[in-house]
Amino acid sequence: MSSLRNTITPERLIRQEILALNAYHVPPSTGMIKLDAMETPYLLPESLRAQLAQLVAGAEINRYPDAGAHSLKERIRQVTALPSGMDVLLGNGSDEIIQLLAMAVAKPDAVLLSVEPSFVMYKMIAAFTGMSYVGVQLSEDFSLDLPAMLVAIEQHQPALVFLAYPNNPTGNLFDADAIKQIIEASPGLVVVDEAYYAFASDSFLPLLDEYENLLVMRTFSKLGMAGLRLGFLAGSKIWLEQLEKLRLPYNVGVLSQLVAETLLANHDVLLQQAEQIKQDRAWLYERLVGTVDVHAYPSEANFVLFRVGQATKVFEGLKQRGVLIKNLNGGHPALIDCLRVTVGTPGQNEAFVVALQDTINHLA
Repeated sequence: MSSLRNTITPERLIRQEILALNAYHVPPSTGMIKLDAMETPYLLPESLRAQLAQLVAGAEINRYPDAGAHSLKERIRQVTALPSGMDVLLGNGSDEIIQLLAMAVAKPDAVLLSVEPSFVMYKMIAAFTGMSYVGVQLSEDFSLDLPAMLVAIEQHQPALVFLAYPNNPTGNLFDADAIKQIIEASPGLVVVDEAYYAFASDSFLPLLDEYENLLVMRTFSKLGMAGLRLGFLAGSKIWLEQLEKLRLPYNVGVLSQLVAETLLANHDVLLQQAEQIKQDRAWLYERLVGTVDVHAYPSEANFVLFRVGQATKVFEGLKQRGVLIKNLNGGHPALIDCLRVTVGTPGQNEAFVVALQDTINHLA
């Protein structure tokens, strides 16, 4: 018996593609200016926090949540002005929704297609669910390579296409007409991932009733609710009725439903914070553009991607100066010497710029 047990190892039982993965890493940030995770830097107004405290104090956390989250869904329909006939499916952040979609279509030899560089979870979840993954390279300026996309769609016939809009980590909005051509050419579902919708100038949500294979995914994490882990998928009931079968029961808890519904009733407050972040983003971008040896990329998200020589050393130098951003150098060939900084408060942004300039000068 002992010799048999000695052979029971992860290498023997776990699929090879899972063994080959690295777990999603979240670096420690205690005591640092945290500008690495695209979180809103602003707390809620005191009056709204007091209101939430009262609501949470009276919450029936001894009971299971509303399994269908009907009241929260209705609030989401209202604040998004969802087209008639469309519905929403809720997830524990958008990551769960990506996984749910992949599980639904993961027939043998099914393909998930996206662009690169983009959100890493598309590729990771394809591996989780046993789907084949195809990544189409973006153009040198990070725009969509439409001819390459159309060729890949024709060749691989993907069951699922993900397009982040704006794209993470590049921050740009892809050409809307190009995305429409991709939707029309695709034999499967096309999911437009609008995680950063609050900071962008365009959306595909109003077009849901124009394309039978279009779904739009959003998360509220970037809008001040990162701690709630709440995302939603919007689209035709024909699709969502099937996808609901895969959603685990009670996946959005009592407190998340209660707090999110209250915050969405104060959606204007959250959007005001987003407007402030957009102003701060413009300031930060201009400062990066004006920094010697730095190339910054325009952004319609709540972060700015920039390229700098000796990026990893710059990243470490910033950490030594108490500022944590995201090091993308080495993550993808198109991101050599790239770093990504989340837009913080004006004070945090200023501290980052000073630390960046000091680091660059020190390395010169």
